[in-house]
Amino acid sequence: MKKSISIIGSGFSSLSAACYLANAGYEVNVYEKNAHLGGRARSFEQEGFTFDMGPSWYWMPDIFERFFADFGKTPSDYYELVKLSPAYRVFFEKKEHLDIPSSIEEIYALFESIETGSAAKLQKFIESAGFNYKASMDELVYRPGNSILELVTPDTISRVNQFFSTIRASVRKQFKNPKLIQILEFPVLFLGAKPENTPAFYNFMNYADLVLGTWYPKGGMYKIVEGMVSLGKELGVNYHVNSSIGRIVTSGNVAKGIEVNGKIIHSDMVLSGADYHHTETLLPKNLRMYSPTYWENRTFAPSALIFYVGFNKKVDSVMHHNLFFDQDFDQHALQIYDKPEWPDNPLFYTCFPSLTDDSVAPEGKENAFFLIPLAPGIKDSEAQREKYFEMVMDRLEEHTDQSLKDHVMFKKSYCVNDFKADYNSYKGNAYGMANTLRQTAFLRPKIKSKKVENLFFTGQLTVPGPGVPPALISGKISSEMISKHLLKQIDHAVI
Repeated sequence: MKKSISIIGSGFSSLSAACYLANAGYEVNVYEKNAHLGGRARSFEQEGFTFDMGPSWYWMPDIFERFFADFGKTPSDYYELVKLSPAYRVFFEKKEHLDIPSSIEEIYALFESIETGSAAKLQKFIESAGFNYKASMDELVYRPGNSILELVTPDTISRVNQFFSTIRASVRKQFKNPKLIQILEFPVLFLGAKPENTPAFYNFMNYADLVLGTWYPKGGMYKIVEGMVSLGKELGVNYHVNSSIGRIVTSGNVAKGIEVNGKIIHSDMVLSGADYHHTETLLPKNLRMYSPTYWENRTFAPSALIFYVGFNKKVDSVMHHNLFFDQDFDQHALQIYDKPEWPDNPLFYTCFPSLTDDSVAPEGKENAFFLIPLAPGIKDSEAQREKYFEMVMDRLEEHTDQSLKDHVMFKKSYCVNDFKADYNSYKGNAYGMANTLRQTAFLRPKIKSKKVENLFFTGQLTVPGPGVPPALISGKISSEMISKHLLKQIDHAVI
């Protein structure tokens, strides 16, 4: 008889783990509290527009390829990828902007045109970033985070100094132009931390950005979810939506299943891809690994104020991805991490997927996604949301020399309260726990519970960390640990 595994949540890590576990021969059931699969990567349709609700950047295509290859598939079996060129546009103060090309040779030329000698420096920087990327993706990120020894390899030993320096120090030692500095410091925001708190080793994100490029799945990021669900169904995974988890059922210190919509579902293993802190509240207090003080003392990645907007006209002077770095970066970061409050003059990001894909908006109209990073846990109100919508629209109009407010035909906001309600997210964070030095690898919350037998975790609060590609990897790591655990149980039973 097949061993059964219940998976809580249907984000990318859960979908990944489900595929690996089903492929290993287990009976796998995925339970999602919301009406649609995908966790934070849900989508919705309104008035002819299709909006991705969460992730909008497709970076590190090799990780997606590796995931599907593990099942004899390719991403193209499930969705069509387009490489964006330019990759994105960065707006600076005084209505200046730079477009980041899609080839590294053009990027070298762009840097040189702005700061003499910077092309050679960037080439050396990218060589280091590429080395770190290969070392990380070939070895480090696929390790379970059980011991500091996992970080000890010939490659990391040779670069141990990079774990004690920072991205900010590394970048600013070589480049002087503020625009180039911001471009090189920007990718670590995907790790949920400030450049001055992120180890220099993480410059591999610059390699992901500038060398591997920025891609887009036609139809939107939700096509990845649909592809993974389709693969899961081929492998025998069962998916259940509108399935709220009341508790993890235990006998002594052993997980025996979960309570779903008031009904007990027995299973041999429980894997949670839901918020780690919330998952532990589904257990008796004596079986929780981490205390309230532990969570309070972690550095969490930001929350976000997001707007999904439909314009009744095409928008000029923007790219698919746009970063507005026209305000003080450090001041905004201070109001996220050090003195949590609503930012005075926030940086923000906006995405117009309909520039690339006419299927996500009615003809002649534009689909837009706006995101302002915020401190998790701050007070969220409709009045504050409206204030910041006016702020970003004013700046968008100013930078692009066009009137847009009167052309909004649809608008929906999403913020701290929604992250809490929809995802049980700790303090309403959007991206999990930041990848700082003290929250890297073996210093992150553990995949295997130390207090509850047969209970495992996956997702952005475990290893490797925040982001879609790391979530795919986390799913694989957790599935391998579960398989080993089950085999060990079988061996003990035979003995």
